[in-house]
Parts: sequence; structure tokens; C-alpha cells
Amino acid sequence: MRHNKKFNHLGRKSAHRKAMLSNMASSLILNKRIITTTAKAKALRMYIEPLITKAKPENNATTETGSSNRRVVFAYLQNKVAVTELFREIGPKVATRPGGYTRIIRMPENRKGDAAEMAMMELVDYNEVYTREGQKTAAKAKSTRRSSKKAAPKAEAPAADAAVEAPAEQTEVKE
Repeated sequence: MRHNKKFNHLGRKSAHRKAMLSNMASSLILNKRIITTTAKAKALRMYIEPLITKAKPENNATTETGSSNRRVVFAYLQNKVAVTELFREIGPKVATRPGGYTRIIRMPENRKGDAAEMAMMELVDYNEVYTREGQKTAAKAKSTRRSSKKAAPKAEAPAADAAVEAPAEQTEVKE
């Protein structure tokens, strides 16, 4: 029986599962996006989100360098480059975010060999399509199109004024 076993064992022994999640977390930190199965992505989300929280600057304010949090994260990841990337770039970038640092997007096609559901897992602040900066550029592009549509009726209005003025000039010529 599996009473109170809330996490997914992923069909692996504990050492294999920890090593796999550590490698996947390092790959996600270094590449900002990975493609894996949906079950592994959900397990990875539970694994990596507390590590990203430890990398946030306000959690490292108690010590000068945040070395205790750095050691804890290194114990999980076992990759110096990934830990450095996490604390230097990702931590400060997600400092204002209260949680939810990752996004799981299901892929339309299943894996060919075993028809496993595939998903793309990415860090939320590193995708320009969904971030606010991407929305601002899209809004600017839309406003440009709208202004050109509004400019067309204004262009017609001076032409109508010219038509009104033209008969007045003709009357002056006749006199």
C-alpha cells in the first residue's frame, strides 16, 4: 500500500529518481526550456521550485553571500555551473514573483515509441511570448494598425474641405 506517498515515483528506485531529477533540473536551469514527459515535468516542478525560491535575493539577505542556501541547492543539483546560473541570473530575475517559476505546456503529439504524453517545461520569465514585454510589443503593433485606420477618415476630411473651397474660388474667377 502507498499511504501518504504523495509524489510520483516515476517507476524508479529513489537513487535513480533523485539523479534523474537533479540532471533535469540542471538542464532546465542552463537551457531555460526542456522537453520531457508530462509525468516527469510535474515531478520536476515539485523538485525545482523550492530551489529557485532559495536562490531569490531576499532569502540570501541573512548572510552576505547566501552561502548556506547555495550549499543546500548544490546538494540537490551537484552542478556548479547550474548553481551559479541559478543564483546570478534566475534568482534576481524572479525576485518579485511569489511562486510559480515554471510553466508546463503539453505538446500536441505523443512520443512515438510508447505514446507517452510529452510536455515542454520552461522557466516563466524567460519566454518572451508570454511575458509582459512581449504583450507590450504586440499592443504597440496593434495600436499602429489602428492609428492608420483612423488616419484614413481624417485624410478624407481635408479633401471634403477642399471641395467646399473650390466653388468659392470659381466664383472669384468669374467675377
